[in-house]
Amino acid sequence: MSDAQLDPGVGEVLVSEEKLHERVVELGREIASDYEGRDLLLIGVLKGAVFFMADLMRELPLPCEVDFMAISSYGSATDSSGVVRILKDLDINIEERHVLIVEDIIDSGLTLSYLMRNFRSRAPASLEVCALLVKESAQKVRKSVRYVGFEIPDRFVIGYGLDFAERFRNLPYVAVLDDSLLPEGM
Repeated sequence: MSDAQLDPGVGEVLVSEEKLHERVVELGREIASDYEGRDLLLIGVLKGAVFFMADLMRELPLPCEVDFMAISSYGSATDSSGVVRILKDLDINIEERHVLIVEDIIDSGLTLSYLMRNFRSRAPASLEVCALLVKESAQKVRKSVRYVGFEIPDRFVIGYGLDFAERFRNLPYVAVLDDSLLPEGM
């Protein structure tokens, strides 16, 4: 049975479990090399980045801490509204810290743009972004993402932390949401 046959809502598998694991290991090596000798603060954007951040952190052989921020720019829609609301702010002061934002997906870039402005105003020593997935064709606001897991087409994806109406986060791969579940007009 293929991965896509496990759930009727799963369409084409874009990134297999094996490819995810391989790329997370590679990203961990790259980040560890770039931050050698420094303490790193990983900031995960809830909820989608939890799986990716946990796996990535296990690949980092350097001192690191974690914090989380919950934001909303989608509501119940499948496209970003462009309006960002902070639902949960950071617990840790990031001033003079080496901060790595860990994102599940960069879609329009609007949420990332907001986060970068917000975090820069808090005076970190350095601020970079690591995104598991980047939809290059969908970015309205171009931002430099230092670490990219995979570039994907402009499709609605699920799995490995990504959801549709809170379903499918637990899939061990990244897949396209079956068209039958998408709202009309998408």
